[in-house]
Amino acid sequence: MAERRVNVGWAEGLHARPASIFVRAATASGVPVTIAKADGDPVNAASMLAVLGLGAQGGEEIVLASEVDNAEAALDRLAKLVAEGLEELPETV
Repeated sequence: MAERRVNVGWAEGLHARPASIFVRAATASGVPVTIAKADGDPVNAASMLAVLGLGAQGGEEIVLASEVDNAEAALDRLAKLVAEGLEELPETV
């Protein structure tokens, strides 16, 4: 299993608009990804309700993971999006 640990770069955390940006990016990756707080249970990263339910705050560590063999690039891109609090999924890492 591949995973990335990153701190949430959006000051408001994964709420409303940032969560929407993240969920769209996770869905667009084409790879099944989970997201969890560092000490919590993983949830589907493509589910808006699940991501909002995490209550991840700005600066808090989250874990992105996937069991798919070719998930490395997708996880790198999602981790960059979250860590830097970007407005859209980066085309390159």
